[in-house]
Amino acid sequence: MGIARAGTLGGMTPTTDIETDNSRLSARHLYWMGWRIAHIAEYLDVPRATIDSWKKRDAWDDATPSQRVEGALEARMVQLIWKEQKEGRDFKEIDLLGRQIERLARVHKYQESGRESDLNPNIDRRNAGPKRKPKQNDVGDEGVIQIVEAFEASLLDYQRDWYRAKETETIRNILKSRQIGATWYFAREAIADALETGRNKIFMSASKAQAHIFKNYIVRFVFETTGVELRGDPIILPNGAELHFLGTNAKTAQGYHGDTYLDEYFWIHGFAQFQMVTSGMAMQKQWRETYFSTPSSVTHEAYPFWTGDHFNEGRPKADHIKLDVSHSALAGGRRCEDDHWRQIVTVEDAVARGGDILLDIDKLRRKYSPDAFKNLLMCEFVDDTQSAFPLAMMQKCMVDSWDVWRDIKPFAPRPYGEHPVWIGYDPAGDGEDGDGAGLVVVAPPRSMTGKHRVLERHRLKGRDYEAQSEFIRDVTRRYNVTFIGIDTSGLGEAVAQLVAKFFPTVTRYRYTPEVKARLVMQAQQIINKGRLEYDAGWTDLAQSFMAIRRELTASGRQITYTAGRNNQTGHADLAWATMHALQNEPLDGPADHGTGRSMMEMYE
Repeated sequence: MGIARAGTLGGMTPTTDIETDNSRLSARHLYWMGWRIAHIAEYLDVPRATIDSWKKRDAWDDATPSQRVEGALEARMVQLIWKEQKEGRDFKEIDLLGRQIERLARVHKYQESGRESDLNPNIDRRNAGPKRKPKQNDVGDEGVIQIVEAFEASLLDYQRDWYRAKETETIRNILKSRQIGATWYFAREAIADALETGRNKIFMSASKAQAHIFKNYIVRFVFETTGVELRGDPIILPNGAELHFLGTNAKTAQGYHGDTYLDEYFWIHGFAQFQMVTSGMAMQKQWRETYFSTPSSVTHEAYPFWTGDHFNEGRPKADHIKLDVSHSALAGGRRCEDDHWRQIVTVEDAVARGGDILLDIDKLRRKYSPDAFKNLLMCEFVDDTQSAFPLAMMQKCMVDSWDVWRDIKPFAPRPYGEHPVWIGYDPAGDGEDGDGAGLVVVAPPRSMTGKHRVLERHRLKGRDYEAQSEFIRDVTRRYNVTFIGIDTSGLGEAVAQLVAKFFPTVTRYRYTPEVKARLVMQAQQIINKGRLEYDAGWTDLAQSFMAIRRELTASGRQITYTAGRNNQTGHADLAWATMHALQNEPLDGPADHGTGRSMMEMYE
């Protein structure tokens, strides 16, 4: 920002009028930013007396806050307009600055007139003519600006990669760590873009319940920002944009068209067919496709879609491609040879780029076993060939519960009425960063040919035994619970004693290799016969089962089942909890009306 000398005359060093005006504006902005006169003079290479004179003549100290903001907006707008090679984000910022200038113009008009309609033009439109009910889902022009600004202000650094790719890429394909805010981000991105552009948005997942997580994020975000509650399914905006939330029924949804979002695609059964429908909805060139997921198994049919091998199918060998899908190649995001923009975001990437406000990586390392940490958080695929419950087996259990379970009312005070249910519980371990506890609610078969259905699953944190037992008690108030099974081989005995005060027939499992083998074998038998169901969106339950492996005991004389758990790490709690509940079924098959075993068995 230094001023170039124009030459000398009579011992003086004049500057051009333009240079003087530029220096004067620069000095004023720096002063409003809090710089001292001496520092401004030194930085601009202008005499201090000149700066001080400008300050007094232009009354810098008397400027109002809005005048100071307008000056900054003007300077930044001019800088961007004169930039020769503009990027997508430059145009976005010019648009944002233009809206701010428009807003300040309304503020000035309001200051002169005192009329609220000058501040918000929607007031005149609302007051004109006969009174009408406001349009459903109408946030107004001001609301659109608020939503877009709130969305852009909330982004973490790695999420800005996804935002920039939205402007330039047709297909985004992201492999990610758990709990880094991907679904939250894409929900906000979608509603902001739909309000600005009128583009349709289609959200898909393995189940409708999972797809509605997008809807919940969107409704909450808009309400918190504008006070307007979006309604409808689909949500239809005043500008014509439609937001559809689909589960497995997307296979017959070819009539929809728009930008598509498919989450956790590595856990979807029948992915190849599902992806054909997804891409068909976004076939026209104005639409975009977004795929993101945590990794599952290399045997999943979505794996070639990630590696790019799907591109080679049916093509001459001369046209085949070989993609580098390593973390080092994709950490920053890259458009690959099949036109997919791919990125890998591990938990370490997220924490290094702003995610430290969400995640404590040291606690996560202590919480999970090394294998679980690599899969859940470092984006490494599982080799489930040694698992007691490989992914192919668990996919038999996945259903779209909102479509298939018509007798379940998940939001009702009594979701399953007075029909009996069983509770399985795997308690939290000791230590500040010990295991999380796992709890499942299982509806047993209501006939000899029926199926077990996992109605709820919960993971609890902490080591407060009273809090754990009280959570179980709350479940008994919402369901007709006829069986509770708890692992007491560790510190679970304390929880079991408290539970026994309100449920005296609680069944205790004290783990031995024989007990664990019986739990696993009975669960395998039930699953292999297609007699267990849970919502296809519950990837954490599938991951929990997949983590259990068969291995020898320390003596080498017996077979046991483990999930890499010790006093510092924990995993598979939801799977063990499910097996505790399933163990109530007699070995010769389901009892009529879901009553379970005729006698409670105690494992000591």
